[in-house]
Amino acid sequence: MTALHASPGYYFRNFFHREAMFTVRTADGETTETHIDRLLLLLLLRDDMWLRDEILKSIWHAFTALDVDQRGKVSKSQLKVLSHSLCTVMRIPHDPVALEEHFKDDDKGPLSNQGYMPYLNRFILDKVQEEFDVLEFNKMCWTLCYKKNISTKHLLISDDDAFKVWCIFNFLSEEKYPLVMVTEEIEYFLRKLMEAMGSGWSEEKFCDYKLQLHAKNNRLSAWELIELLGLGRFTKGMTRQTLSMGIGEVFQELILDVLKQGYMMKKGHKRKNWTERWFVLRPNSLSYYACEDLVEKKGDIILDRTCCVESLPDKEGKKCMFIIKCTDKSFEISASDKKKKQEWLQAIQTCLQLLRLGLPSPHREARLRRRELRQRQQTEEDDLAERMKHLQAANENKQRQLEGMRKKMEEAAATAAEEDHRRKQMQLDQQDRYRLDLEREKMVRQQMEEQVAQKSSELEQYLLRVRELEDMYRRLEEALEDEKQAKQDEEAMHKLQASLLEEEAAKRAELERFYRQQQRALSQTEAEKQELVAEQRLKERELQAAMLQLEKLERERLGALEQYQEVSMKLERAANKTKTWKDKVAKHEGLVRLIQPGHKGPQRITNWGPASFTDVELELRKKSWQERKNQGAPAQ
Repeated sequence: MTALHASPGYYFRNFFHREAMFTVRTADGETTETHIDRLLLLLLLRDDMWLRDEILKSIWHAFTALDVDQRGKVSKSQLKVLSHSLCTVMRIPHDPVALEEHFKDDDKGPLSNQGYMPYLNRFILDKVQEEFDVLEFNKMCWTLCYKKNISTKHLLISDDDAFKVWCIFNFLSEEKYPLVMVTEEIEYFLRKLMEAMGSGWSEEKFCDYKLQLHAKNNRLSAWELIELLGLGRFTKGMTRQTLSMGIGEVFQELILDVLKQGYMMKKGHKRKNWTERWFVLRPNSLSYYACEDLVEKKGDIILDRTCCVESLPDKEGKKCMFIIKCTDKSFEISASDKKKKQEWLQAIQTCLQLLRLGLPSPHREARLRRRELRQRQQTEEDDLAERMKHLQAANENKQRQLEGMRKKMEEAAATAAEEDHRRKQMQLDQQDRYRLDLEREKMVRQQMEEQVAQKSSELEQYLLRVRELEDMYRRLEEALEDEKQAKQDEEAMHKLQASLLEEEAAKRAELERFYRQQQRALSQTEAEKQELVAEQRLKERELQAAMLQLEKLERERLGALEQYQEVSMKLERAANKTKTWKDKVAKHEGLVRLIQPGHKGPQRITNWGPASFTDVELELRKKSWQERKNQGAPAQ
């Protein structure tokens, strides 16, 4: 945006001598790049109000691009540059002080689009006195806005094709801001493009796309339309050249108002010779060029209300002839065949008819008709929605009335049902009284039978209980015996565990003594080094033997711990059995006398837990360990 402040004419230096590039199809099916001269779009702004609306669309794009912060406002300095650029392209004198004078009472900073429009109409558009190049004007606005909104590097279309699509969007977009293209115009443009590329129209594919458009309110912006074509959604399988050619043809037809073009023979006015020319028909002129590249223009046949076109008989060896009669001169032309002649006659007559009726070009007329049709459809839809609201209100009133009638009928039915219910209830009460008397007699008889059965059952339960208590006493004695044996095993394990702990402590003390002796031996003089090394090796062997014995003791300790855990589990099970039988005996207190376990003596604690070994087992393990220790000492 800094370049706008630096040079007001910056955006036009690349346009004054530039020619637009288009791809057209020749008669033999080949394609070629052609140049369109600068006078293709010379129109009078004051005579055509529709052109002012389309120019305002391009200016809106440029204004929006200058809104860097997207606040809807642009600084005055940027608007000065934009105004100067517009005046330069539209060939009107620029007043640099007019903007400041117009907004002298508004010093609040940036201006909105609504604030800039009165100045634009009064000091720029209303001052247009001569023809200007609308194509050059559109390119200036395009240059200001396209780089900030889209990049064509990843698309299938070039910047020039994107510019043509942008112009087509401005032509087909709605007369509302922000500018958008509705679904009907998108379909119209895509159909035109497919027809220009010689490809068939896929209604199913477009219906699928319409479902996606529903999320965007059935409309697209200019940049979304360019991206849609650039990504090849509807042109899959087409080459970039074919797509460029199709966009060029639609651009010529809709924007440049090229109604028909092709080669024909024309008779000269001076030399009376026949020369092949490339003819381009527009709503108010028929131009002819040396060839289809449109570089060398030979002349124009200006069409007005007084012109007419007539068919001529074959003469001078020329066939399929017709003549265009104008006010000052006539033009004799020969087509290649009868079909082409009829097409040209019909196209020229259509242009003359539109000029006599004062109507715009066919495409603009068709666009107006489509808009009017959409407006009528929208009006009809609004009327239908309003009628639906009235019908809905009437239906709700009917529903309320029906609901009131239904409630009254329900109340009457409820009253009748209540009366019938009372009558039936009286009959049921009488029946219930009779039934209760019979049931009371039955219940008295059943109670007497139940009392007899209950006495018999109580006697049987008493005998069964006595047998259960006897069996319980016998099993309780067995559980107490198991508990005594488990406690004896636990005491033996405690004793053995204590002896193993003492052996382990003595061994560790001996190992520590060996280690201290080695440290003292290492601190002696260098002369005793060899002797100390030999003695150190001997000590290390003793240390290794001691370590092996210690590992063996560790394994024995682990085994003893497992035995202790097993005995503990047995003791726990015996204790649980004893507790269960104690609870059962407590319920039948007085039938048997509980046998209490004897008093426990002091338990021996070892590394394997309390009472892991008995005293006898612990003494045996101590003797075995002492014998292995004595045998290992002579071996060393």
